[in-house]
Amino acid sequence: MKFFKTKIQKLSQNITPFGGISYVNDEFNQIRLGQLIDKELGIRTQKTGYLYSDIFRGWFDLFFCGGDCAEDIQLHLGDHLKQIPCNSVPSADTLLRGIKELAVPNTEVISTSGKSYQFNINAKMNDLNISLLTLTGQLKSGHSYDFDYDNQIISHDKYDSTSTYKKTKGYFPGIATIGDKIVYIENRDGNANVKTEQAATLQRAYGLLKKHGVNVHRSRMDAGSYSEDIVDVVSQNSKLFYIRANKSLSLTGRIREITDWQSVEINFKDYQVSTLDFIQFFEQRKYRLVVMREKSDDPQLDLFTGDNFIYRCILTNDWDSSEKEVIEYYNGRGSSEKTFDIQNNDFGWGHLPCSDLHYNTVYLILTAMIKNFYNYIICKVSKVFTDILPISRLKRFLFKFIYVPGRWIYRSRQWILGLYTDRPYEKLFV
Repeated sequence: MKFFKTKIQKLSQNITPFGGISYVNDEFNQIRLGQLIDKELGIRTQKTGYLYSDIFRGWFDLFFCGGDCAEDIQLHLGDHLKQIPCNSVPSADTLLRGIKELAVPNTEVISTSGKSYQFNINAKMNDLNISLLTLTGQLKSGHSYDFDYDNQIISHDKYDSTSTYKKTKGYFPGIATIGDKIVYIENRDGNANVKTEQAATLQRAYGLLKKHGVNVHRSRMDAGSYSEDIVDVVSQNSKLFYIRANKSLSLTGRIREITDWQSVEINFKDYQVSTLDFIQFFEQRKYRLVVMREKSDDPQLDLFTGDNFIYRCILTNDWDSSEKEVIEYYNGRGSSEKTFDIQNNDFGWGHLPCSDLHYNTVYLILTAMIKNFYNYIICKVSKVFTDILPISRLKRFLFKFIYVPGRWIYRSRQWILGLYTDRPYEKLFV
């Protein structure tokens, strides 16, 4: 086998490895997202040199180039981003300062047991996020959508972290999603009870969507939303709802009386299902309790039910769907868990930049906006690049699209982006 020694020739041309980021910036400009940001957030003080749109674009570019913290724009990405004509690139300090300027004070919330928690409700940032979604056509006024809500633990070791029910430290924000889009975030202490002020949180989330003309067809939530005040808010703001019910002695007693169990197969497993009328919360509203059970591997009998079945219940006002259809729809909540995983690993939730709840709330909403913008970008790119799918994770998008050598050339009184590739970028830059 023959070997050769590599020789190096240094070239002085300003070549960037992030040629694809120019398309992201083009879309940012074409849809006038910068103007929307400055209109919604206002102008920064006269002494500052960057607009909020510059700061947001800096954060967008950072993540779309593979960075995950503000320092990356100064240490690794800034010189390349500055090659893009007319692109203002803030420093890491400016990116972090912008986050702090947009923060709002925390709100103290007292639970029914008398415990005090810190919540952070940033209405302006949440409003801007919905405006981005409507601007990109991902949400449309007058249309109805399915709404999911959950509280997600974000583990961290900042000084204001508190112990969560999973024995880690961090925050416990309430997060609403529509499909793979985050539409509302309220941050809260990690030790806050999931039901504390959840009805008010949901009312604000629904109200924000209504403000933008977005309607909710179906709402879907886990057992953390099973309480009278929460069900009341959900039922008033969505046509149909599906909430996992907690077991209780009275409910167990009614389940034991069921005799008309029906056998169904769901995800290749055998279950038995039935329906009960439910008036426990509101006597004048008859809701439906869909009950499912499966054989337990433990031969020991349950003390309350007297058998060895595992029972699960879903509270709903959907009387038209079969038990199987209700259960299968509820089980679709797993898509929101994937959204949280993407935020944690691709869009910065695993590395919070600040040490304060109210600052990090801005960051959570900002990075949710970046993910929502990514959904818009990759949907367009996937129509041209066959090896990129609308569901592709950020890493694949970076390697297949963003990381392409290129350089800007000024010719005939205009800037031209030269890309060293035979892939069909020209079909996007139109």
